[in-house]
Amino acid sequence: MHLPIQLSEKVFSWASIIDKTTQDQATSLASLPVINPHIALMPDAHAGLGSAVGTVIPTVGVVIPAAVGVDIGCGMIAARTSYTTADLKGLDLVRLRDALEHAIPMSAGNYNSTLNRFPFTQERIIELEKLAAPNSSTFEVDLSHSPNWRLQLGTLGGGNHFIELCADEQDRLWLFLHSGSRGVGNKIARVHINAAKDQCRSEKIALENQDHAYLREGTLAFDKHLRELEWAQHFALLNREEMMDRFAWALADFMGIKNIGEVERINAHHNYTEKILIDDLEVYLTRKGAIDASAGKPGLIPGSMGDRSYIVEGLGNAQALWSAPHGAGRALSRTAAKKAFTIQDLQDAMGDIVYKPGRAWIDEIPSAYKPIETVMRDARSLVKIRHTLRQLVNVKGL
Repeated sequence: MHLPIQLSEKVFSWASIIDKTTQDQATSLASLPVINPHIALMPDAHAGLGSAVGTVIPTVGVVIPAAVGVDIGCGMIAARTSYTTADLKGLDLVRLRDALEHAIPMSAGNYNSTLNRFPFTQERIIELEKLAAPNSSTFEVDLSHSPNWRLQLGTLGGGNHFIELCADEQDRLWLFLHSGSRGVGNKIARVHINAAKDQCRSEKIALENQDHAYLREGTLAFDKHLRELEWAQHFALLNREEMMDRFAWALADFMGIKNIGEVERINAHHNYTEKILIDDLEVYLTRKGAIDASAGKPGLIPGSMGDRSYIVEGLGNAQALWSAPHGAGRALSRTAAKKAFTIQDLQDAMGDIVYKPGRAWIDEIPSAYKPIETVMRDARSLVKIRHTLRQLVNVKGL
């Protein structure tokens, strides 16, 4: 199949596996007059709230808060160590799994009990506090809805967020982690999604879908959204850095070494908005489940639980709006997956990967996702693969 496929005048798709709901969501969103030049659907695109996950959305003069979604700044971080699988010989990886669960709070609503648990947390808290309270009160970040946001830094969350110890094609050990802006980012997102709906109603803007509601440049609501969006994106970035530092500490302690000898680190969003130029026109580019694949840009594309993941480099495909997929992309809803598969199915899929068995994770079974090999094949014009990772340990929250 030749990709991309043009689904409408303003929708181009790189997905060889795509359902009608996803297509309809893309064409509906593309009908907004603020879209320019077109929407790009990534190989992992699947239906989402208001717009499909795996959609790249350029808007002129407005931002669509619901397009980013409620996990602002969600993304991936990876770090390559100077050690290999040979250095794990004789070690019980179940102990590492348990150590990671102790070092990094997991699951929805589970946060740090104290800021002094790890000495490097406070520096990141101070950085976020300064960003939240700049000189101009007009652009101050309102965090009154999340008085305990500081305790959320360095926590994983649940759902498809995970921590993994992986090995590449040369058996080198990689630390791999997926998370976002936690509860505070969720509350910030919902404030501005509602503000956009209010603004569109007050201006009598007719919308096919209320989650297409946008905030117009030049309004206080728009300025406030951008400021708080920037803060939440930065929180997500630092949250991943914090967890990666804890991961590295836990692994070193487990291996009985001083440090992991970190060689490189990649930290990147896949749910975010940034201002860019397209053909000399300023646009707000929202990647909802997509990574920056500008030429030479390093990126991370995780497979599903128990499947391969990839370290990639962007090829700078302008038609794809310099973007690439952010993962495998769901093929079945969580509800459908829980009905279709069993604990034994998950155990068979995980093979010799160390994880915590249980019904809670059935909806994350690889069969509930598109085959990552198909997604990567569809992405051949978007990225080139630097490394292929296989999982050794997988840790998830509920």
